[in-house]
Amino acid sequence: MPVSKAQALQRSGRAGRERPGKCFRLYTEDTFYKLEDASIPEIKRCNLASVVLQLKALGIDDILGFDFMDKPSSTAIRKSLEHLYILGALTDEGKLSDPLGFQMSRFPVEPLYAKAVIISCEYKCSAEMLGLVAMLSVESIFYQPRGKLEEAKAAKQRFLCADGDHITLVNVLHAYVSEVEKTGNGHVPGKGNSRWCKENFINGRSLRRALYIYRQIERYLPGMGLSTVSCVEEWMQFRRCLTAAFFLNTARRQPDGSYRAMSSGQTVFVHPSSVLFGKKPDCLIYNELVCTTRHYIRNVTRIDSAWLPELASQYFVTKLAA
Repeated sequence: MPVSKAQALQRSGRAGRERPGKCFRLYTEDTFYKLEDASIPEIKRCNLASVVLQLKALGIDDILGFDFMDKPSSTAIRKSLEHLYILGALTDEGKLSDPLGFQMSRFPVEPLYAKAVIISCEYKCSAEMLGLVAMLSVESIFYQPRGKLEEAKAAKQRFLCADGDHITLVNVLHAYVSEVEKTGNGHVPGKGNSRWCKENFINGRSLRRALYIYRQIERYLPGMGLSTVSCVEEWMQFRRCLTAAFFLNTARRQPDGSYRAMSSGQTVFVHPSSVLFGKKPDCLIYNELVCTTRHYIRNVTRIDSAWLPELASQYFVTKLAA
């Protein structure tokens, strides 16, 4: 991504902060002068759903008229309001729904993940959903060092679930927690079973961070009358919960083997790193869309398309009819 002139000048300043230094730029001087003077504020680039939800929780209902320091476009604000309404966080009048909207506003995660945790209590799989949200909130868990690709793939097989990546991630966290309880190293900063992580080709830093996030989010449940319950590997129940939570991120297989995102109509492909790469299930839930040579979906799990009108009827009854 191109930087701005302000960012470039700040980085050159870093080179001489403590001693004389040099800053090498990987572009020409002519390119530098074509850069924007300053970076676009993040609030104008990111998803505003979390911001809008917090403003609603503070009692500010006129989001379009709110005096932002750097005001996002009205289109972005309307899309965020629509997103929250579809998730059930807002009523027809644009107020926070009770109890779902108020509960979602209290969680320190994206609204989509907050709803996933809340409804997982109904599906008796909140322990697994907490683990998944924590794992999705950190950098990549698996790594494949050069010269050891086959060993890394074999290590991943120990946690793999044929239903998809979400359950595979949950399996990794469960295995790590078991190892932590066995050795008692989970609370030692910088340690946390580094040998186990190395043997399994897992990013130990990301995994420790995920466990911290898990425990942090879990503390919010009792105050809302919710509890941590495990589905004890009843993975169909967990996949149904994934469908009810992430129905906005659904893709169906097309005759040519590609997938079509049902919310946007965009053509996408399963990422090569996925457990389901090359398997071609009929319908998928995904959590990340990346664009390289193609539009790829990552962190995917197979679901039954018949679950969509049942578990997300507010969105899919009309969608499927169309």
